[in-house]
Amino acid sequence: MEDRFEISELMDFYAPLLTEKQLNIMNMYFNDDLSLAEIAELNHTSRQAIHDSIKRCYKQLRSHEDKLRLKEKYFKRESLKENFIKNLKKNNTDNLSNELIEQINKSIEEIINI
Repeated sequence: MEDRFEISELMDFYAPLLTEKQLNIMNMYFNDDLSLAEIAELNHTSRQAIHDSIKRCYKQLRSHEDKLRLKEKYFKRESLKENFIKNLKKNNTDNLSNELIEQINKSIEEIINI
């Protein structure tokens, strides 16, 4: 199975694009840590059908990321923000207060999340 951490991140960005049934299966497997057999029993289907569904969902999530790059852009923005704040603190020749630096950080976060 693919990297659980990557799938979790992709789910954070693209879960609303899955069907309700797909989302339910992915949540049971990755968040509730149910086995394929347990999910199959709950869904009145075969273990193989659940395995295939998870594989298809993963491919669908990867496809969305390949096209939209939401995850990639998010982490790039976060990195840029962290570097900016780090450099601001490091090169604080004007003796800006930590409170002002925190306000700048919050402003950047608001801009990013628009």
